[in-house]
Amino acid sequence: MVRFALNAAFLLILAASGAALLWIGGKLALLDGSPWYLVTGAVMVATAILGAMRRRAAIWLFWVFLAANLVWALQEVGLDGWALAPRLAMPVCLGLWMLTPWFRRHIGLVAPLPGGRLLWPSLALAILLMVGTTFWLDRDPAATTTAYGLPPATTADGDWIAYGNDRGGSRWSPLRQITPANAAGLRVAWTYHTGPMPQGAHSAFEANPLKIGERLYFCTGYNDVVALDAETGKQLWRHAAKADIRGVYGLSCRGVTYYKVPNATGSCAERIYMATVDARLLAMDAATGASCPQFGQDGAVSLLSGMGRVDKGYYFVTSPPALVRGKLVLGGWVTDGQRVGEPAGVIRAYDAVSGAFAWAYDPGKPDDHAEPSAGSSYTRGTPNSWAPMSSDEALGLVYAPMGNATPDYYGGHRTPLDDRFSSAVVALDANTGAVRWSFQTTHHDLWDYDVPAQPTLVDLPGGVPGLIQPTKRGEIFVLDRRTGRPVFPVKERAVPQGGVPGERLAATQPYSVGLPSFGGPKPSEAGMWGLTPIDQALCRLRFREARFEGDMTPLGTHQPTIVWPGYLGGVDWGGISVDKARGLMIVNNNQVANYDRLITRADADRMGVKPMNAEHMSDVGGPVAQLGVPYAAHIMPFLSPLAIPCQQPPYGRISAVDLRTGRIAWSHVFGTSRDSGPIALPTFLPIPMGVPNIGGSVVTASGLIFVGATQEHAFRAYDVRTGRELWKARLPAGGNASPSTYWSPKSGRQFVVIAAGGHGAMLSGYSDEIVAYALPKH
Repeated sequence: MVRFALNAAFLLILAASGAALLWIGGKLALLDGSPWYLVTGAVMVATAILGAMRRRAAIWLFWVFLAANLVWALQEVGLDGWALAPRLAMPVCLGLWMLTPWFRRHIGLVAPLPGGRLLWPSLALAILLMVGTTFWLDRDPAATTTAYGLPPATTADGDWIAYGNDRGGSRWSPLRQITPANAAGLRVAWTYHTGPMPQGAHSAFEANPLKIGERLYFCTGYNDVVALDAETGKQLWRHAAKADIRGVYGLSCRGVTYYKVPNATGSCAERIYMATVDARLLAMDAATGASCPQFGQDGAVSLLSGMGRVDKGYYFVTSPPALVRGKLVLGGWVTDGQRVGEPAGVIRAYDAVSGAFAWAYDPGKPDDHAEPSAGSSYTRGTPNSWAPMSSDEALGLVYAPMGNATPDYYGGHRTPLDDRFSSAVVALDANTGAVRWSFQTTHHDLWDYDVPAQPTLVDLPGGVPGLIQPTKRGEIFVLDRRTGRPVFPVKERAVPQGGVPGERLAATQPYSVGLPSFGGPKPSEAGMWGLTPIDQALCRLRFREARFEGDMTPLGTHQPTIVWPGYLGGVDWGGISVDKARGLMIVNNNQVANYDRLITRADADRMGVKPMNAEHMSDVGGPVAQLGVPYAAHIMPFLSPLAIPCQQPPYGRISAVDLRTGRIAWSHVFGTSRDSGPIALPTFLPIPMGVPNIGGSVVTASGLIFVGATQEHAFRAYDVRTGRELWKARLPAGGNASPSTYWSPKSGRQFVVIAAGGHGAMLSGYSDEIVAYALPKH
């Protein structure tokens, strides 16, 4: 009876799978896609019928098909394991069941299978070896030495004074105690929990901690500021900002800013600044956490001044203010895609001592640097700057990565100034706010390719003062930060045309041809992926149903557009790091596309798509109203029905680029599948496949890269010379933040610390924990 039930279930699975592939494969073939899925479906249905009739031909037919399927798979994708898996795994498993004694007896084959006694033990051993090898690859390497490297040459070398360590965000540290030889000996030194969030909060713990003297400073996503003892992790003080979080989706605070007031002593001589999600700029005493009463009004400056009407959740600040020539400079997040005339994308500077307004850069009035008079406001709907900025004290410049004029996916209404400053990096005079130069990374951006990452300032080989600007497009532009002129060649190339009525498209787009692109492999039908032939066929069908003519394919209303790379990047806000000693740029990137479509206003109204408000919040993905233009938009990652990317792995890589030649020095898949899988469930299998990632890296003078970032709950150390993984630690959630490294004089040890908060959109869990690692004490 059991044998009958098992065989019946097998034949039902075979028949159902075959029917699904007949339907999907037929539609795919009609769109000039591969006909093989139609053939596969037909064979499965025929095999199920023959099996139900107890015909021996069922086995012969299916195994002849398996041989043909292998030939087809090898011809289409070659010896690529990830590409072969969905083409071969499920059919082979079905074929193996047909060799079991239960199915053979079902169709009247009672003679034993030749070699049958060896077949199943051999398969079991092969599976055991594969699984065992997988887990062996995930083991933490044993320490090779306990010898410590050198202490820092100066006290300043042991601090981490700004977001990204220096004002230019290099994410490079001169520390040398932790080395490639002893990194595997790192252990947890201390942990700190920020505690329960305010009711109703959805916080992302993305802070890059500062280390000044013997203290560590960071902010929570809901804007509490915490000071810890850098050696022990013991809380020294906590400043509760009591931010109004109503209407704010995805609370985050990426860091705070430190300033030592020249010639000052006593209270607030050293300060910590933070901009909040309810649009305030706060100053507090670095020693006690108390508000600095001489700054603004009782330690706070309202960032709503001059903004006009600001609905809850439409304007807030997530990045730390840039510091340059005694001024704090900051932009702000303007919520994507809701309507025309959202809050201004203005960038403003305030005196770091008094909080007095210094100047404004209004992209709609770039020559007017004054604060608006009563009854007026900055230009609404202009490009904004939400990512961290960089500054050059000697040149007197602050560098702002710019977003788009709202909304993102239609630009027929945009002004010439919108088109000039959208998706650009802009150099502003630190004293006046005047535009010194600007460089646009995407012309007339219609794909949400706002510049998400901090511009990284480094002196390039040959002494050129450089600026490296990563982008979501995966193009990395290297400029002379004095002039904005490209150091590595940039070429304008023709891009696809044919937008919706009322739109205008840029005929060309800039490409950084002197450097590799980090958008990932170009999507193709053969490059679609799945766990089985069924979901792979569905992805291939969706690919054929969409418009895709390469990167920068415009969105339309009649069919979806594959946007490659998607809004995750390329490179997102984690940016890049630079090994100053070896002239290497470290890049962790994503390789996932979007599946986007414009929606006519009439259809959007019927669907009930409306701009969000404080009671109805939404993520930056999904339907967006774009009220005030003729089209709403539906924005989503390009996923299979099992909620995994339709593209073939890897989905994330980590690479090193030689800044002398512009060539890749090494590149590896980044992260394993341990904490991800179909329908958003973890597989618990640490298979190195490369996963989506958000967060930055750190490079040390000893030759190490420290990085979390992945969907996997892991923190890693790599050898910067080869990219070899040297150490990995398990985190309570994804380390979707940028780590810091510092020296503690109390124990004479180098620490590495990361906020392991996870990320809702990355499905990487949630934690309130910050974790510090160090070598054991002598």
